[in-house]
Amino acid sequence: MKLTKKHMSKGFTLVELLVVIAIIAALAAMATPVIMKQKKKADMTTATNNAKQIFLLMVEFDDDFGGFPSDDTAAADVDLNGYTGTYSNDYLGQFLAGGYVQSEEIFYAKSGSVSDTNKKPDNVYNTKGKTLEAGECGFSYVKDQSTSGNSGIPILMAPMDSTSKFKEDPYGGKAVVLRIDGSVQTLRLSKTFEAKLPSGNTLFDTGDDSVWGDETPEVINAE
Repeated sequence: MKLTKKHMSKGFTLVELLVVIAIIAALAAMATPVIMKQKKKADMTTATNNAKQIFLLMVEFDDDFGGFPSDDTAAADVDLNGYTGTYSNDYLGQFLAGGYVQSEEIFYAKSGSVSDTNKKPDNVYNTKGKTLEAGECGFSYVKDQSTSGNSGIPILMAPMDSTSKFKEDPYGGKAVVLRIDGSVQTLRLSKTFEAKLPSGNTLFDTGDDSVWGDETPEVINAE
């Protein structure tokens, strides 16, 4: 008895290829929102962790100067002289100029600059012009505060779009807020892009039932 072996090869038809491509496209479309959501969550976690690290610098700085970086602290120490200006970058640069930290990386928060610059920190800060350049700092800052202030007062926030409103997209409709007591909150944004407190007020509401009282906070945005 003679056995024969037949080799048969068959390629995909055009219809089969189109079906496979359609399935791959559908799976990719389903996965993209999940991936984007996880990416935003990871960026928010990075901002939260960086805010906590900056708070440790704030406490050490307050021990030395009786307050957080300000115009007064810049005038009090020759190494900090000139580290003031229009943006939070200028004031938070006092930590680098004063030797409190040797890296710019903890000041980064994605999309936190009002100019939408997202330059990653290059750790070059040998001059004021190179210290926390546009995009390297993502935290807005409330000036003239200290550890002796109301524990609920926010001192760092991201990602802000103005002196009272936030950008909705970077962290999935959430804001990262560091308070004087060292706690970091993730607050939901309202339809008008203001950070909502559990009480129902917004972060920068003033009045008797707020941490600000009748004082209007001086918020300085990141460049």
